[in-house]
Amino acid sequence: MLFIENANAQTTSQAAAPDLMFQFALFAGLFGLMYFMIIRPQRKRQKEHTELVSSLAKGDEVILTSGLLGKINKLDDAYIIIDVAQNTQLKFQKSAVHAVLPKGTIKAI
Repeated sequence: MLFIENANAQTTSQAAAPDLMFQFALFAGLFGLMYFMIIRPQRKRQKEHTELVSSLAKGDEVILTSGLLGKINKLDDAYIIIDVAQNTQLKFQKSAVHAVLPKGTIKAI
């Protein structure tokens, strides 16, 4: 009893309020970081790809996600038919288009 001082108990409502606010701020900060680092750039890429696919036209030279180069021969709602060689046509989904190349790229390769 000589070295023990009187302990003062804290009420739970006073101690929990700052701790709860800190956890909420940490959660909101983590969500904000995830939004700006992952969700927002992915939506931007998806929007750019959708615009690319909707702007395809007959005669465009494209590269597909598989790496195949070709010239668009026909367009459908969901599919494209591309010429990859003389008398060789292949049918792909529009979403497989990775990029539109400048005119004359295939001949230059």
